[in-house]
Amino acid sequence: MSNDLLSLGIEELGLNLSPENVANLDLFLQEMGRWNQVHNLTAIEGEKNSVHLHLIDSITVLPLMRQFLKAQHPKIADLGSGGGLPAIPIAIIQSEWQLTLIEAVRKKTAFLQHVRGRLGLKNIRVLSERVEAVAKSEPGQFDAVISRAFTNLAHFLELSLPLLRPDGLVFAMKAKRADEELQDICKDSWRLIADEPLRIPNLMVERRLLVLSPMRKFPFQA
Repeated sequence: MSNDLLSLGIEELGLNLSPENVANLDLFLQEMGRWNQVHNLTAIEGEKNSVHLHLIDSITVLPLMRQFLKAQHPKIADLGSGGGLPAIPIAIIQSEWQLTLIEAVRKKTAFLQHVRGRLGLKNIRVLSERVEAVAKSEPGQFDAVISRAFTNLAHFLELSLPLLRPDGLVFAMKAKRADEELQDICKDSWRLIADEPLRIPNLMVERRLLVLSPMRKFPFQA
């Protein structure tokens, strides 16, 4: 499987993955496939589709995240983490980043905890809570928020705002038709910093990464 990961185009992303990175990504997909048979973590089945549509899709954002995140140990929240995408692949590759996986569905958080222990990922924590509850208990604690297919952009930004530090960033992974969602956000509240296409090697789908920052401060922020 590791050779398959490489042949499917991971090297084309220019991430300089170590053998340990590749082995852990491989193990993550194996565990996801095994748990998915019982717990229905994701609707996409089959090893090759999982590699393309889950793992590689998730790590295509890394070059841009590295560009925008200046802190040495940024704290990142993954909203509606589901089966751990994109947070688990990111955590595997960026061991110095601190990722908080927020997921309200218990069977999914059980899987996330299992993977955390199985892969020895000390840079992640799993919260089995609704995003709104975390925003109340940990306001303004995150350098960045990310999500993959969690909700529409306007709602995602609404949920993200109370979690962010004043200079925090939102990374929204979207499909081609993100323009419609962009029209629904308040231009006085959010600034679009980047709108970049994401190419997934050997797969004919179009993805975009939107990077946004809040224009106003949340009431609790200094």
